[in-house]
This record gives sequence, structure tokens and C-alpha cells, in this order.
Amino acid sequence: MVLPTERRKVLVVDDEPNVRESLRMLLDRSYEVDVAEGGDAALALLESYSDSGRDSNATADEKRAPDLAILDVTMPGMDGVELLREIKATHPLLPVIMLSANNTSKTAVQALKIGAVDYLNKPFDVDELLSLVEETIATGAIGRTAPSSVSISKPPTRAELANVPGDFGSMVGSHPIMQELYKKIDQIAVRDSTVLITGESGTGKELVAKELHRRSTRADGPFIALNCAAIPESLIESELFGHEKGSFTHAVEKRIGHFELADKGTLFLDEIGELSLPVQVKMLRFLQEQEFYRVGRSRPLKVDVRIITATNKNLEQSVKNGSFRQDLFYRVNVVSIESPPLRERIEDLPRLVQFFVKKLSTIYGRTEPSFSEDALATLNRYSWPGNVRELENVTESILALCNNERICPADLPARLRQAERGSADLKQSVLDGMVPFEEAEREFEKDIILKALLKSDFVQTRAAEMLGISRRILKYKMDKLGICDRPVNAGEQKS
Repeated sequence: MVLPTERRKVLVVDDEPNVRESLRMLLDRSYEVDVAEGGDAALALLESYSDSGRDSNATADEKRAPDLAILDVTMPGMDGVELLREIKATHPLLPVIMLSANNTSKTAVQALKIGAVDYLNKPFDVDELLSLVEETIATGAIGRTAPSSVSISKPPTRAELANVPGDFGSMVGSHPIMQELYKKIDQIAVRDSTVLITGESGTGKELVAKELHRRSTRADGPFIALNCAAIPESLIESELFGHEKGSFTHAVEKRIGHFELADKGTLFLDEIGELSLPVQVKMLRFLQEQEFYRVGRSRPLKVDVRIITATNKNLEQSVKNGSFRQDLFYRVNVVSIESPPLRERIEDLPRLVQFFVKKLSTIYGRTEPSFSEDALATLNRYSWPGNVRELENVTESILALCNNERICPADLPARLRQAERGSADLKQSVLDGMVPFEEAEREFEKDIILKALLKSDFVQTRAAEMLGISRRILKYKMDKLGICDRPVNAGEQKS
């Protein structure tokens, strides 16, 4: 019997030891985890569980059957699809999630027809996998068992949509600046150097990191991502390095950190400029010695991890003002890649819109609309401070709110049309040499932030989401631009 106080169990089947161990450590935070190195071993393990493992009359001593299985598709001997068939024949109530490094829709459809709950591609998004595992176990989903002649009508998940092929892996754009970026990624990926990716928020720095991993010798290992600005300073050390049970007040059990989760793979640290100086010291030690200490542990741990970092800050300036260590900067900036803003490759915008329309239309159960020339021209004239992420959000908003088969300027969000009209005089002043470019850029940034704050009733988290940036970055920009947390006349401005 599965008691309320017992953790649910997950069975992981993968022939790669590194992947097995990474998944075990990742899931072990919330679940009991059993592992098997192949199909035969998995079936033998399933048979060893008590048949009454799911029965309410089972005794505590009987070995409990898993609540979910995660299977790799490509394995020697019995592959994942064949194993899935065996499981559905002998354990039809066991939910199964499939993982594969080969992005083929044929295999995905085949697995779904046999009865898999879902199908994710490697390298998988950690949050997406954990969310799927949690949802599957919570709902008791067991997949579908349909004849091979029956077509699957299940809408693709966000994880599946994230793997819609672009022009370079999942990246989209044919502008010369993007061609240079693709070339640099190919050159750097096969090396094991530490990489610093720079660029504004929303330019796709994590996509660059994923392509570096996907094209590297570590592609079969885990890709673990952490946004340093999204974790409170008091918790970031534990998130990175883990902690021992009892090492502080709320440490009720041992926790594996992101460094260990990424063993034999890649650890991507976004917004690394937000790390506190004490954590920077420990980060530097790892890069120098390839070892670290869990919080509360006296002996060091060694892992084999490639570090990729990203920032939208000027780290050289941060070094000058003392908020970022110079020695750490040299360590993370062994190789640098810049992710360009959308305004510098605006010619890619029609292709990006087409890509997002194709990617998102299925979610909203509609045919793919086309964009009129006037609508695309309006999009082209907008400055896109939130870059590609903002463009994706705008495209999704249009698909969700507009049912027209052809999108016209009137169907675009009001802020895009208003920005186009409102910025005309400022643009002309810059071109006439009456206003410095830096001042115009500052005024525009201040204006768009104020609009987002007013629209969100000065709830900074909501305003940051609108702009496609973190709340911490929003607060930094507000302080820099002299924007108050909530002006006295905010209600008047809003009205």
C-alpha cells in the first residue's frame, strides 16, 4: 500500500550510466528511484516487485511497484519501444515516459500509439521533465493503447514544441550575423572550454547554450540550467552545491546540487552577474580545482562538468565597480559568444513569426494564420526591447486572441501600434542630431518600463513578465532610470 507519507517511486531505464545517475539524482529529491541498464533488466526488476505492490492489502515488507517508468528509446538489445510494448502487455497500468536523443516524429507517434504518456527529446528541459513526472503521477495517467491504424490526436506538449526544428537546431534566423553565430557555436561546441554568452534579455542565450551542449561530446549527458537571478541569495549556494541533512534549520534531508546533477554533462548558469561575492569565491574554487563542498560537508566532491554562463550585464564594468570578481571573470570568459538583439537582425523577423506561428498554432487548435505586409511592417518598425522572447509572446497573444486567418495591423497589441506613433518625433530628433542616441535609448527604455508598471498596477513581478526580464533586472533598471517603486500619482497616470 502506498501510504500518504511514502514517496512515490519512479523506474529509470537507460543504458548510459551517466544519464541513469543524473536522472536518479534529479528525481531523488522528491521520489524513490530504481534504475535499470536495459530492457531485460527492467523487466526482471518489474517481475521482482510484489504483484500486490499497488494493492491496499500489501504489507510494508513487500517491495512496492513503481508509479512511473522513464525509458530511453535507443538501447542495445531490447530498445525502448520494444520494452514499452512488453510493459504495456504485462503491466498495463504503469505510466511510461519516453526519452530519446533522436528527434524523430515517427518514433514519437509510435510510442504514443503503444501507450506512452509522453515523449521528450534529449537534452530535455529539467523543469519540463519534473513537471511532466509530477503531473503524470498526480493524475494517474496511463497513456493510450490504440490500434496502429488509429491516429493520435493528442496536442503536442510545450516540450515537444520546443524541439520544432529551426534553421540551426532550435535557433531561427538566416541573417549574416546569425550565420556567424552558428559557425562559432560549431567551432566551440567540440571543445570543453568554459563559455560566457552575452546579450540582452530575450535574445536566446539559453538556446545558444543548449546548441553548444547538443553538438558537444557531452550530448548524451545532462544539460542542467539555473537562473541565478531567480534564486534568493540565501538559497543559491544550496542550489548550486547541495547540502547535507541538518546543515541548517530547514535542511531536513540531503540535497543534491546542480553541480552534481550536471556530472558528465553541462551546467548552464544564466545571469551569473547576479551571484553574490561569497558564492563567486566558491564558484572560482570549482573552476580552479574541479571540486566543491556541499553545505555542511567537510570533504570535497569532484564532478566532470562543463560550465557555460550567460549575462545581460557588462561584467567588465561589474569588475570595475567591485560587484564581480576579476579572477572569476577571467575563468568564465575563456571563450565568449554574443547573442545579438533582434533589432540588429530585423530581417529575420518574418521568418521568426512564421516559426512561432507554426510552433504555437496547434496549442490553440487553429490553422496557421498569415500576416499582412502592413502588419509585418509594423512589427519591423517596433524596437523590440524584449527581443525574440517578446516577439514570441506577442505572436502567442495574437494566436490566442485573434481568430482571423489573416493578421492585420489592427490585430496587433496596442502597445506596438502606440509605440510606432509615439516614437516618431523622438526618432526624427535623433536623426536630426538634436537628441543624442544614448538619451533617446534611455527615454525609450524608461517609457516602456513605466507603461509595463502602469499596466501591471506596479506589481513588479507581472511587469517583468510582460517585458521578458527577471524582477531583479527590472528593479536594477528602475533604480538606474530613477523610476520609483510606486509613484504617488500612479493611479492618476493609469487612468
